[in-house]
Amino acid sequence: MSSMWIAVIGTSAIAFGLKYFGHSVPEKYLSHPRALRINTLIPIALLSALVAVQTFANKSALVIDQRVAGMTVAVIALMLKAPFPVVVLGSAAASAAVFHLL
Repeated sequence: MSSMWIAVIGTSAIAFGLKYFGHSVPEKYLSHPRALRINTLIPIALLSALVAVQTFANKSALVIDQRVAGMTVAVIALMLKAPFPVVVLGSAAASAAVFHLL
């Protein structure tokens, strides 16, 4: 068995264990107001980090390219409270336009 498969199986076992033992946490710890606030902010922080990495990174290099234009259009559309399809299509159109200009 290669080291890659050992890493995959080990990571899967750890993820399963964390999920399994997470169900045994007492309710009093999960219903605490601080824990509730933190748990509502974790997905937002993770998604924001993913968007930032996908926008400004190319492998291990920091890049400024057409993705920044698309992100700028998306942020402006969201600030103007545009519907989600408008945000996505506007961002894609801006990215494509800048890509073809460069």
